[in-house]
Amino acid sequence: MNQQSELPLSGIVVVELGDSASAPFTGKILAELGAEVWKVERPTGDSSRGWGPSMWKGSGAAFHALNRGKQSISIDIKDREQLALLHQLIAERADVFLHNLRPGSAAKYGLDAESLRVTKPELVHCEVGAFGHTGPMNSLPGYDPLMQAFSGIMSITGEHDGPPVRAGVSIIDFGTGMWAAIGILAALHRRRTKLDGAAVNASLLETAIAWMSIGVAGYNADGAPGERHGSGVAFIVPHRAYSAADGDLIISCGNDGLFARLSQALDRPEWASDDRFATNTARLANRAEIDRSIADRLAQHPREHWQKRLQDFGVPVAPVQTTAEMVAHEQTKALGIIGAPTGDEIGVVGLPLSFDGKRPPPLPAAQNIGGADDRLHGVLGQRRGTDGNSDG
Repeated sequence: MNQQSELPLSGIVVVELGDSASAPFTGKILAELGAEVWKVERPTGDSSRGWGPSMWKGSGAAFHALNRGKQSISIDIKDREQLALLHQLIAERADVFLHNLRPGSAAKYGLDAESLRVTKPELVHCEVGAFGHTGPMNSLPGYDPLMQAFSGIMSITGEHDGPPVRAGVSIIDFGTGMWAAIGILAALHRRRTKLDGAAVNASLLETAIAWMSIGVAGYNADGAPGERHGSGVAFIVPHRAYSAADGDLIISCGNDGLFARLSQALDRPEWASDDRFATNTARLANRAEIDRSIADRLAQHPREHWQKRLQDFGVPVAPVQTTAEMVAHEQTKALGIIGAPTGDEIGVVGLPLSFDGKRPPPLPAAQNIGGADDRLHGVLGQRRGTDGNSDG
């Protein structure tokens, strides 16, 4: 048996009508878990094919990061014959249909859960939306930065005296892709006993609100809306970036014992017994003073010096690295999480999971846009059972 056939979702077929980031990321997760994923693109291609400035073999590097390991076919759902072909693919082959069409479009083309599950009740239908599947804003389109703004994430991100800042990566898109994958996996598991599929809904806004779980709990506890603390957080001190003589370090002391170790590592053991700093509550009240004292001490030596010393004392610490430094680091290499299927392909991040100590292998390269008739030849016309295996 090859490695792909041994993966958890081997035998499951996913049809993904996804564009940009969130739904394609879901499809990528499922492909890395062993599913056979058919990516349906409009004739002009997925939007991320044009995302620059980094390009690889004519498409944006982002497209390769999100769409490796999928069969790519081009279907114009506005064309009745091509739409019928998509319906046939779903009816005959799919265990899962995944999409992030604009609100209302799925029902218009008969691709909504209610329509598709009339004739195929075992189908797991997953819709990835923007503002959610219900409510007064459910018909509006949306993107990652809108949800970071709307959810309150940006209001607590950035320097205290600076403007709100968006996270540097698409945390909402990728988080929504994860939630959609979790929902799909749960529905597939339930289908094993109920022999019935499900309509799964995930959205960018719900994901963004979920990432605000601690902030919402804090607001409901004391009515404080939260503040910006730069690289730090509202509820732990120290837990932020500090500048050494030649670079920055993140130091995280999630309890008073770790702060005592930090005090020893910095040759300031008296801090651990100082009433201003001995407890996290006290340090929160004296945040500016302890932060200034730590910064003054760290500025006296290079980053590497402090990293080794703090590690020796068991204090959680990490350098603030560039992408290049992270990719080249021996820990990243040891994990083997960045790879390519062949030597002439772009290296991308793989699944951040291992099974029995083994990470699923790098997926085949992302495909060029292909015609549906060519790539579906010999695939359709088979009857499939609800367990994901072909009967025909």
